[in-house]
Amino acid sequence: MAFKDLIYEKENNIATLTLNRPEARNALTMQTYQELETALTEADTDHDIRVVIITGAGKGFCSGDDVKQVMLDSDRQQQRKEYEKLQVRAKPTPAAALLMSMVKPVIAAVNGPAVGWGMDLALMCDIRVASETARFGEIFVLRGLIPDIGGILCLPRIVGPSKAYELLYTGDIIDAQEALRIGLVSRVVAQDELMDTARALAEKIASNPSLAVRRIKEAVRRGIGYDVDSLGEYITQSLSLLFQTDDHKEGATAFIEKRKPIFKGK
Repeated sequence: MAFKDLIYEKENNIATLTLNRPEARNALTMQTYQELETALTEADTDHDIRVVIITGAGKGFCSGDDVKQVMLDSDRQQQRKEYEKLQVRAKPTPAAALLMSMVKPVIAAVNGPAVGWGMDLALMCDIRVASETARFGEIFVLRGLIPDIGGILCLPRIVGPSKAYELLYTGDIIDAQEALRIGLVSRVVAQDELMDTARALAEKIASNPSLAVRRIKEAVRRGIGYDVDSLGEYITQSLSLLFQTDDHKEGATAFIEKRKPIFKGK
């Protein structure tokens, strides 16, 4: 498949997926979501691929959903309805479901801001390596929404419930060193060393017996003991309600207008 919003590269049993909308800090549109789903499926079913790296082009990893293009533009009301259908379903969003079910190790090479679904994307990867310019924020609450599987399921298991609640309740953005301190990332390196570091780690993993690596990944999942489908159903129900609230519309409008939102709890 020819990609428009994503670059798919294969080398030394490693697939590198690069979100490629640098002018928008790799914000996600409907097309970007669909291309990501296709790329993840292709990488997971390709017998030559043993490890996947996800990163972003330019100065950002992923700034979450493209609010201007998907949510508020009056000329894109049909796209907005399709977007809400994508988010509100009985299971996790397709890209999240794919990431949470992949049998191969996935490394996030976080080269800049990872906020909203961008942070969820990093959280749903097995390992996170960050550059010094990386930033992380679960900013959904500031839009009157809740995160996807990454923020709700993965974040508390990675940093512990107390710190997860703090990040989820406040929408605060933290830098790379704070992310390292709380265990959100495993390494912080200079910007120009990020991809070499991620590839070296991927090559080391790829050199190990792939069947054993896959069994380790599945064993850890079972040990953690999560039920993605039932959690996805709860997230669905919550988003179905929250997308209709005045606070969500206010949060999205305030973001576009670059002002502080005024929430009224309805």
